[in-house]
Amino acid sequence: MNTLTTAPLATLLPRLFAEAEAATSPAWADVSRAERDRLLRSKTEYLDLYGRLKDLWLPVSRETGLLLYMLARSSRARTIVEFGTSFGLSTLHLAAALRDNGGGRLITSEFEPGKIERARGNLTDGGLMDLVEIRAGDALQTLSVDLPDTIDLVLLDGAKALYPEILALVEPRLRPGALVVADNADDSPEYLARVRASGGGYLSTPFAEDVELSMRLG
Repeated sequence: MNTLTTAPLATLLPRLFAEAEAATSPAWADVSRAERDRLLRSKTEYLDLYGRLKDLWLPVSRETGLLLYMLARSSRARTIVEFGTSFGLSTLHLAAALRDNGGGRLITSEFEPGKIERARGNLTDGGLMDLVEIRAGDALQTLSVDLPDTIDLVLLDGAKALYPEILALVEPRLRPGALVVADNADDSPEYLARVRASGGGYLSTPFAEDVELSMRLG
């Protein structure tokens, strides 16, 4: 028995994943593949990009959600930072792990107001809002101040082009052995070069089809 497999999450999560899969965005459907690739790698147009994607959930997969829970539980994480709340599916998995670890603090950042409102509702429905602080605004600002002295786990799942910058913000507080999970990391070659660099301070490996799992070395 754990928080993921008991009420309310046992029924809430499947419903939210189904809703996420059914969501559409007309504003995004008409964008060409080349333009999509350009926007995904832009360090200056990400607010416009994710404004267009405001109706899409952009969640982690079911498997990645379970992986996040397992990593946070097995590492006994108490302090977690998340870049990119969206509607809160990954946040629910991470907060569930904190609950089952005996408590802790999850700081997550999202700039789209509608997504923040919905994420709060989902976390409240899941009985986990008391463990989560949602910071509204650009993560380059919201995650640059008032972070825990030590961070046990980081999830990168916002604007892919900003993965290196967000890592730089949290890196001084990563404890030895801290885990960094980057979803859709192939869309950030600069980030992959950073965490895979020899002598760069991380052990890093691709995991499944779209996740890079890195461990901070002491």
